[in-house]
Amino acid sequence: MNINIQRTEKPRPKPDDSNLQFGKIFTDHMFVMDYNPEQGWHDARIVPYGPLNYDPATAVFHYGQAIFEGMKAYAAPDGSIQLFRPEENMRRLNQSNDRICIPPVDEGFALEAVKTLVDVDRDWVPQAEGTSLYIRPFIIATDAFLGLRVSQTYQFIIILSPVAAYYPQGINPVNIYVETEYVRAVRGGTGYAKTAGNYAASLKAQQKAAAKGYVQVLWLDGVEQKYVEEVGAMNVFFQIGDEVITPPLEGSILPGITRESVMELLRSWNVQVSERRLSMEELSQAYKDGQLVEAFGTGTAAVISPIGELCWGSEIIKISEETGPLAKRLYSTLTGIQTGAEADPFGWIVKL
Repeated sequence: MNINIQRTEKPRPKPDDSNLQFGKIFTDHMFVMDYNPEQGWHDARIVPYGPLNYDPATAVFHYGQAIFEGMKAYAAPDGSIQLFRPEENMRRLNQSNDRICIPPVDEGFALEAVKTLVDVDRDWVPQAEGTSLYIRPFIIATDAFLGLRVSQTYQFIIILSPVAAYYPQGINPVNIYVETEYVRAVRGGTGYAKTAGNYAASLKAQQKAAAKGYVQVLWLDGVEQKYVEEVGAMNVFFQIGDEVITPPLEGSILPGITRESVMELLRSWNVQVSERRLSMEELSQAYKDGQLVEAFGTGTAAVISPIGELCWGSEIIKISEETGPLAKRLYSTLTGIQTGAEADPFGWIVKL
C-alpha cells in the first residue's frame, strides 16, 4: 500500500525547545488510514493536521472501542532521527487490537507509516537535551450506530508532538499515593491492553491522589488489593537488598517496552532481577528493616521516574529525597542509547 502525502500550505510556527511542555503542541501533519470489511485497511495518507469530523452516533464515543500507543523520535548527534524499539510498539498495538476486537494492522506497514510521518515533519524534532518528538498512534471505531456490538469500520491515526520531560520534576523523585479503594484492572480484563477505557477508569484515583499532594497513583491488584501492580502510566520496580523486583505480566498490567528494556539492561549488568508478586506488607517490612534501597517507574513518556515517597493508608514510606544510583544509571544509559549519545549493543535503535 502506498502512502499518499498532502503537505500543508500553512505551516504552523514551531515552538522554542526551551518552552516545550508535554502534549500541548502538535506538528503540521498527521497520518490517517481507514478500514471496512470489503477493503480492509486502505487509503493510507498523510494530510495537514486538523480536526476530525464524526457523526454524533460514532461508536467510539459511546462504547469506548479505542486503543493507542506511545513512542518517541530523538535527534541524534549525527543529524539522523532515532526510534527506540518501534517494532515492539507495533506488536503491542496489535495485542491491544485483539483484546478490543479491532482488526489487526500490518505491523511492518504501520511502522513505515510512523517513519514516513516523522520524516515529513522531521523539522519538528526538538534538539535540546531532554526533549523528543512524541508519537501517538491510535485506532478508533467509527460506525455511526447505537447498539453494543463490534464496529465494522475504523480509522488508524498518528499524530506527533514535540515534548519536554513528562514530569516537571524531571529525573527527581516523585511522591506516590497507594490506592486502596479503587482498582485499575483484574486478570481477564483489559489491563494488559493500551485501551482508552483503562485510563478513564484511573482518573478518579488520580484526582484523589492529587488532592492529597501526590503526583501519581500506585495501583494494587484488583482481587485482594494486596500486591503491587503499576504506577499510573508506568510500570514499577523496587530494589530490596540486592534484588530488583517488578510485578509479573499476568494480564492485568501493561507489558511496557521500557520495562522490558530495563530488565535487559539490569541483567546485562549482572543485577538480580525478579518478576514476582510483591505485597505492600513485604515492601513496608523491607522499609522498616532498612532493605528498601530504591524505587522507580518506567515508561515511554518519563523513561525513568524515581519514587521518593509512598503513602499507604496511614503509613508513609520515605525511600529517598534523591535519585538513587541505579535509577540514574538506567536513565543515563537508556536516554544515551535513545539519543545516539551511547552505543546500542542491543539493536534497539531504528534510524531515519
